[in-house]
Amino acid sequence: MLSSQRERAILELLQDHGSARVEALANRLGVTDETIRRNLKRLEAQGLVTRVHGGVVLKDWGPEASFAQRMVQNPGAKRRIAQAVAGLVPDGASVFLDVGSTTAYVAQALRIRRDLLVVTNSLAVAQALTGVNGNRVFMAGGELRSHDGGAFGAEALAFVQQFRVSHAVFSVAAIDPRDGFLLQDLREAEFSRALLDRAETRIVAADASKFGRTAPIAIGPTGRFTHLVTDQPPPPPLAEALESAGVALVLAD
Repeated sequence: MLSSQRERAILELLQDHGSARVEALANRLGVTDETIRRNLKRLEAQGLVTRVHGGVVLKDWGPEASFAQRMVQNPGAKRRIAQAVAGLVPDGASVFLDVGSTTAYVAQALRIRRDLLVVTNSLAVAQALTGVNGNRVFMAGGELRSHDGGAFGAEALAFVQQFRVSHAVFSVAAIDPRDGFLLQDLREAEFSRALLDRAETRIVAADASKFGRTAPIAIGPTGRFTHLVTDQPPPPPLAEALESAGVALVLAD
């Protein structure tokens, strides 16, 4: 296992309880304590964990991981999903991208496109697409959140409601057969709802880890979305719910 792969595995193991002993991580991953300590030192330098005597604590541990933590979760799946989403967006399209980690990967994949009109409230998305291939990037105003670089508030909502776009790409925290697409954050949900009325093609980009998860806030009726782009077939109850709602399922290669 490469060092970067091991560090991702450490972060995934820490998601369950928020902390772990060095010895337990070493036993689980089949390496020495000293190897784990080197990995933890690099993760701490990235601001993802805090080392304590004999162990480690995951920063910002809670119902949803921080943006930096989510960026290193399932990166291969997110890249494949991002490439599939880019295949749905032609040159010259107008597109909205939100603050999710998967949509940050989508922004990178869209660098192959030309002459996009991009609307976003994500600093990561704006940085990825500004000045590339003739793109025009419009960044929502308002206060930037420190943990994910997202702009929210009345100013941001008023800004995006000035636009109509051909494509909108949404991230979610969970996908449920009964309640549809869900988020942890109320402001993110309000922002997503505003964009549902302003886009023709409405794409959810989410890896299979979101299947069967729970989150408290529904974005809107499942049928309001046109596509789900994911990396694995959903379980039968969810697949049936999506088909019934008319949501096209796109599986990333």
